[in-house]
Amino acid sequence: MFWRSVVFKLWVTFLIVIFVVLAIISFFLLEFFEGYHVNQAEEELLDTANKVSTLLSEYEDQELIERMITIIKDPASRIFIVENEEESWISESTDETLPLITKEWLFNKEDYRSVYFNNNVVKTETTLDDGTQVLLVGTRLTDQVGAVYAYQSSNVVAATTEQTTRIILLAAAIAIVLMTIFAFFLSTRITAPLIQMRKAASELTKGEFRTKVPILTHDEIGELAMAFNRMGRQLNYHIDALSQEKEQLYSILRSMADGVITLNRVGDIIVSNPPANKFLEDWRYELDMEDEETLPHEVKDLMQEVITIESESMREVFIQGRNWVMIMSPLYDQTKVRGVVAVIRDMTEERKMDKLREEFIANVSHELRTPISMLQGYSEAIVDDIAESKEEKNELAHIIRDESLRMGRLVNELLDLARIKAGQIQLNKELIEVELYLDRIIRKFKGLSNEKQITLTYSITNKELLLLFDPDRMEQVLTNLIDNAINHTQEQGEIVVGVEEQNKKVRFTIKDNGSGIPQDDLPFVFERFYKADKSRKRKAGKKGTGLGLAIAKNIVEAHRGNISVQSKQSEGTTFTFELPKSNGEE
Repeated sequence: MFWRSVVFKLWVTFLIVIFVVLAIISFFLLEFFEGYHVNQAEEELLDTANKVSTLLSEYEDQELIERMITIIKDPASRIFIVENEEESWISESTDETLPLITKEWLFNKEDYRSVYFNNNVVKTETTLDDGTQVLLVGTRLTDQVGAVYAYQSSNVVAATTEQTTRIILLAAAIAIVLMTIFAFFLSTRITAPLIQMRKAASELTKGEFRTKVPILTHDEIGELAMAFNRMGRQLNYHIDALSQEKEQLYSILRSMADGVITLNRVGDIIVSNPPANKFLEDWRYELDMEDEETLPHEVKDLMQEVITIESESMREVFIQGRNWVMIMSPLYDQTKVRGVVAVIRDMTEERKMDKLREEFIANVSHELRTPISMLQGYSEAIVDDIAESKEEKNELAHIIRDESLRMGRLVNELLDLARIKAGQIQLNKELIEVELYLDRIIRKFKGLSNEKQITLTYSITNKELLLLFDPDRMEQVLTNLIDNAINHTQEQGEIVVGVEEQNKKVRFTIKDNGSGIPQDDLPFVFERFYKADKSRKRKAGKKGTGLGLAIAKNIVEAHRGNISVQSKQSEGTTFTFELPKSNGEE
């Protein structure tokens, strides 16, 4: 039967929805335009009153002012000027039904009297003594005593609103007629494709898609719902499974220590994890590549080799002082190679770990043996009266004292480093204004940098930046890095300390254009007792223990940050450490 068919149901539904929507829209439009026309008329009258006020303040010729008022005002309105309690003037109007108002009538109204005496602005709809409703606005004269009132009949606004109402109602009526025809046509057109969609969905439900759902209707929509519910349940199940597998894969990649990169046949990066991104960033830095999307040529060559031979290949590269092994395998799309996957592993630590253990013991022995030998030798010289004069004994005692202090400093730094690594360090965090804090540290090194004729400056992106950290410990980090930069930068060199606020962290950089660090030494600069070649050692009289950078690294990591270094020999070095903005917040 027709009233049970989909066509009838859709047609009735469309008509009800369309009628309700158009009725609501028409109601709100009528309300809006009624208020809008009143407000617009009031604003125009107020603008005219302000112009008249300006004319009265700029011109003194009464005849000229009256002519200009006649030009600028609406012909259907009137302008009433009250210059003082005795003098007033009212303009003519083309609206013969618009009566004249008097100063006594105005001053009997509190709102209108306040315009003259209290410098207020009034905009209101009121009724005159003869029953005429008018829109009246008033404003005080500019730079002189008096007020300007502008008014017009409310019938002008009512006529405009009535015309707008007729237009809206006519448009709504036309829309209802058109949408009625369109709804009937659309409902009849929907039925045919629904039957085809039901057949297609039924085909998709064969095979593995056997889930049954209850059907509440018995028309074509009910049959379509049955088919698509079955298909939807199965598709939803499989999509959820695929999403879980994809998320699991991404989680595994993010948690891997090795870098992983997936490339398509043209060399575009499809998937990569943080270690792989860091590897590419260092490689591009070493090759002076500005384009962050371009791959190094060795990666492209290896990719082409793998695609050509369709077999796994391996290549070892030396980047920023670290040994990397890149293993690349083909990815297949059925029978065709669609890309490659590369696993990048840092082999530096594995190859150097045993050597570093041995070197640590040797370094500790060496660092302690030298001052102990000097203490023993000079003390024996004093005991055996080799130093006869008081001056010689004082000199030997001074040397013994310096070596004792050096050995004590070494032991204290070892203890500090051990406490930091054991997590026993106590951070006294404060909310620090970074610019003032950094300026104080830079001024501390100004004398030393000026003595070496080195330009020492700093830059900060946000001068109002506040950061939570331990000021004493962080000063220890900055002091060590800036002192190293000064000692390894030649005269006329430049050192820049930068602070850059990022999304969730703050980056500190100490950049110099000094002698640089050899690539062989870069991976080990943060190791205990590790000292680079002679070009990076301290000068005589300023011997270090080789623990400064190791302590700095552990202090930064205690703040939940990270520190790194990039360097090119004879070009300069950049130390970078990052602190999270939420440092210390649990």
